[in-house]
Amino acid sequence: MIRKTKNTKVKVAIPERQLKYKICVSGAAETGFCGEGSHEKAEAVGREIAKRGMVLVTGATTGMPYWAAKGAKAEGGIVMGLSPAASKMAHIKTYRLPVDYHDLIVYTGFNYAGRNLLLTRSADAIIIICGRIGTLNEFTIGFEDQKPIGVLEGSGGIADRLREIVESSHRGPGKIVYSKDPEDLVEKLVALIKSEEDKNGTK
Repeated sequence: MIRKTKNTKVKVAIPERQLKYKICVSGAAETGFCGEGSHEKAEAVGREIAKRGMVLVTGATTGMPYWAAKGAKAEGGIVMGLSPAASKMAHIKTYRLPVDYHDLIVYTGFNYAGRNLLLTRSADAIIIICGRIGTLNEFTIGFEDQKPIGVLEGSGGIADRLREIVESSHRGPGKIVYSKDPEDLVEKLVALIKSEEDKNGTK
């Protein structure tokens, strides 16, 4: 940057700031069928995201994304939510969704299907924890968009069937890493994001 003074031009160095990675946690809002200890693992995923200075992005919902948000805030992290509702009032009264453990919530007004698209597109990578049909929808959007995806195996639901689904779909392996351990999964996912940035020259 060049700053002009009265008699001369002075070059001012402005330090580059590294953009924070945005990690979407997608998972079951209703968790009664999820694997044992999955709540604690979701919270641990949120903590690991925050520890690395990344931003957690959720569907501003209950269940696994909510527990991940709780973990991230416990580590002083930043949490952003994308709501299916068009307003805070609808978010709380119509959809009956929480607002705590989030720093900001974007009220998309696009219901669940539209919210899912915006949620996955706004993130640099996605982590799948347990999950039902909505989580599968977010996974397939991320897969088609060639997003880096991390799958927390052993958490139940869709997460434990994704290897089989990917293999039987005959569309290649995708950009997916798997692990049963939250710390290991986040570490693998960050390495995958950086590897993709190196390939694309976008680091």
